[in-house]
Amino acid sequence: MTTPTIERAFQVARSGQARDFSDLKRRLNDEGCRAVDALLAPRSIRGHLEAICLAAFKPDAVPEPAE
Repeated sequence: MTTPTIERAFQVARSGQARDFSDLKRRLNDEGCRAVDALLAPRSIRGHLEAICLAAFKPDAVPEPAE
């Protein structure tokens, strides 16, 4: 069973892997999450995720891109 997009968004934000909201959306799209833009569009959800990303971001938690 796959994780719902909003739940996965909060998981990634808390993990410290997303630098900001744009990076979070890109990562979710790369993972194949559905309807990312539509589900994360409400201002309240976006605001919470932005704050979590800013508070949790750890540059060393971001895996290096595969070449």
